[in-house]
Amino acid sequence: MNAVAELARRAGVVGAGGAGFPTHVKLDARVEYVVVNGAECEPLLTVDQTLLIRDGERLAAMLEEVRQALGAQEARIAIKAKHEKAVAAGKAAVAPYPALQVVPLGDFYPAGDEFVLVYETTGRLVPQGGIPLQVGVVVLNVETLWNLAEAKEGRPVTHKWVTVAGAVKSPGTFRVPLGVSIGEMLTLAGGAGVPDFAVLNGGPMMGKLVENLAEPVTKTTKGLVVLPRLSPVVQVRARPLAGILRQARAACCQCQECTDLCPRHLLGHGLAPHKVMLAASYGGSRVAAPVTAAFLCSECGVCDLYACPLGLSPRRVSQALKEELARQGVKNPHKGAPAGVHSWRSYRRVPVARLLPRLGLKPYARPAPAREVTWEPEQVTLPLKQHVGAPAEAVVAVGDRVEAGQLVAEIPAGKLGSRLFASLSGWVAEQTPTALVLVRRRP
Repeated sequence: MNAVAELARRAGVVGAGGAGFPTHVKLDARVEYVVVNGAECEPLLTVDQTLLIRDGERLAAMLEEVRQALGAQEARIAIKAKHEKAVAAGKAAVAPYPALQVVPLGDFYPAGDEFVLVYETTGRLVPQGGIPLQVGVVVLNVETLWNLAEAKEGRPVTHKWVTVAGAVKSPGTFRVPLGVSIGEMLTLAGGAGVPDFAVLNGGPMMGKLVENLAEPVTKTTKGLVVLPRLSPVVQVRARPLAGILRQARAACCQCQECTDLCPRHLLGHGLAPHKVMLAASYGGSRVAAPVTAAFLCSECGVCDLYACPLGLSPRRVSQALKEELARQGVKNPHKGAPAGVHSWRSYRRVPVARLLPRLGLKPYARPAPAREVTWEPEQVTLPLKQHVGAPAEAVVAVGDRVEAGQLVAEIPAGKLGSRLFASLSGWVAEQTPTALVLVRRRP
């Protein structure tokens, strides 16, 4: 394992902007390109911009160290051109390093999808069902790089940068201890600005509905978006699956709008969401290939939140099919090189300027600047699984005194996982098979 991979392992660094893949595994490789995802793909979120503007020089120095450790010929930071301050900060920061550069992106969704990002920055096509490493690329999120810089200075991952936006009184981007509740995050942003609201953990397009405001902030929480409960963004997610499947059978006219705008389809992957809808209508008995093609869906939300003229949800259908296939032990059979980029791809990318009014988000497209937080929580809940792989194993017990930054859970021997550190100084008040609860005052 190279030095930066070991740094990531010791500090518990995982992908901060997605599923939380353990970074030490990703960095234990030799590649040609390192790509830093600063696209700020989801509307309303600003963590990447905030960090690039605040700590551009520090990030560039860490990126050069990563590039050298992985033997990459170049490292590229991808930032949407419209984020002019972030682009300027990035270019100034990389100027001393000949092998680093900033790549401006267009303002389309989903520019930050890993497969799309690799194509936009290197011209390489990641195989369907594959990973960027297969084409000599490693992709890191901006905050992941920031966490590596922290780790180099002796600080493990104990805090998270989170944008709180939407229908809140004071949108902002906050650095908070892991394990604070989502309800506390809303309080930091002045509370909800509408009486009947819902919260998405993540952005408006791919975020998950929060069922309980007591849910904790984890290593992968990048944004919390508050919206009126009647918002179309919320309604698509709140609709029962049984109703979605009935609608698919009764109303899908096979117009192909979902397929025409599908970002993975436009990269040449064998995914046709309209055929997935047809397969669901027939219970998969007549059209097996479209059923398993659901594995190729990135769940970006273009199909149901933008493309479908009837308000149907190919994404939710694909999710349901993937879950059922997993229960049956079926693996993704769709591997290998894409057929080739669609000739109309550049004309079918979804402009964010159109996406915002379509989803009723334009009134919430307000700045969410970095806000300094002096508040310290009395309690945090640390899930033992905040990453891809096996849950971490607790190395402390109820009643133990812990200090902020102390190791509280370790990677299970021989498993894929990530370490976990205390985010406050206090005591272990509770331990369950899935989480540790730390409190500031002794129980």
